[in-house]
Amino acid sequence: MPISERELELPKTQFVEIMKIAEERKDIISLGPGEPDFNTPKHIRDFAKKQLDKGQTHYTPIGGITEVKEAFAKKLKRENKIDVDPEKQIIVTVGAKEGILLSLMALMDPGDSAIVPNPGYVAYIPIIDTLNGRPHSLHLKPEENWEYDLDRAKKLLTDKTTLLILNSPSNPTGTVFSRKRLEEIADFAVDNCLIVLSDEAYERFVYDKAKHVSIGSLNGMENHALSLFSFSKTYAMPGFRVGYAAGPSDIIQAMTRLKLGTTLSTPTISQLAAKFAVESTQRPVQEMLREYSRRRKLILQRLKEIGFDCTKPEGAFYLFPSIKKFGMSSTGFSKLLLEKAKVLVVPGTEFGKYGEGFVRMSYATEYHKIEEAMDRVEKVVKLLTPQK
Repeated sequence: MPISERELELPKTQFVEIMKIAEERKDIISLGPGEPDFNTPKHIRDFAKKQLDKGQTHYTPIGGITEVKEAFAKKLKRENKIDVDPEKQIIVTVGAKEGILLSLMALMDPGDSAIVPNPGYVAYIPIIDTLNGRPHSLHLKPEENWEYDLDRAKKLLTDKTTLLILNSPSNPTGTVFSRKRLEEIADFAVDNCLIVLSDEAYERFVYDKAKHVSIGSLNGMENHALSLFSFSKTYAMPGFRVGYAAGPSDIIQAMTRLKLGTTLSTPTISQLAAKFAVESTQRPVQEMLREYSRRRKLILQRLKEIGFDCTKPEGAFYLFPSIKKFGMSSTGFSKLLLEKAKVLVVPGTEFGKYGEGFVRMSYATEYHKIEEAMDRVEKVVKLLTPQK
């Protein structure tokens, strides 16, 4: 059957195979896919069951249930310092990824360009490519703590550049942008008439003294920031497929019209469960954060002992260690660990060409499994000769 050039020209990825291996191979320890290993908290599951029994199984308004959007608006004002009109400036989406798709559809015409972090989340470039846009990769470097160099960003600007994508806390690097750096990015966006697409899926997972700041809360960003949020990470609700976007009303209304041609509406039960999640106890989120912090400390220490070079992540639940000293490609090193150590990691090139020389390791994996995985990795790495 003929397949569209649009699909055939997408960047090649191993992520589908990685997900399949993680699910099917019982002999491996997966430090791969970015999904919480926790179940959705019981009180949220129990609430969802009751809503099903009440018959909450019908379509909702395209942009989301009014009281759900009102609950999200209160949360945004309370936690993110973002003040929006829930009816005009919020859309409930099928996960944050639909929010990314709809926002790019609303903001980009064919030939328009976007500044994209590289290495960065795997969905940004393929979605832009699918829309016949032009992703311009902003090279992120570990010696700069994987933050944005705005001098490099300026060189990517064209008369067709419409937006800049920001992801903090970041996947795959774990970087949390400081308020000062966000203010610089905000000035850059305003000066160049750009929209900042702010992906904040990991907003609650920050460690040590790091603090998450939403760029949409900064002065002058009311008309320049579109903020995206997810319940998959914070509340361990990936199977519910629910998120939301908040920003300028004209963009949100455009996204709402486009949603008619995608998913029509976000599942009713998921919207209600998400509303309950933000309004009820946050104790399970705090418990997950404490456990992720414990795992982060373990895996950082073990990687250091084994001999990896790794920037200390301040957020999310990933590390992005360098494997350059071993003289292997990211894909080759990942295959070696899978075959010899029975440990699955993600090649850095899955996150863009500047991810070469790195691998992503997730600590959304049980503590004892991380211990065993690091022991296995150490045995394999000891057999390698570091390159000078």
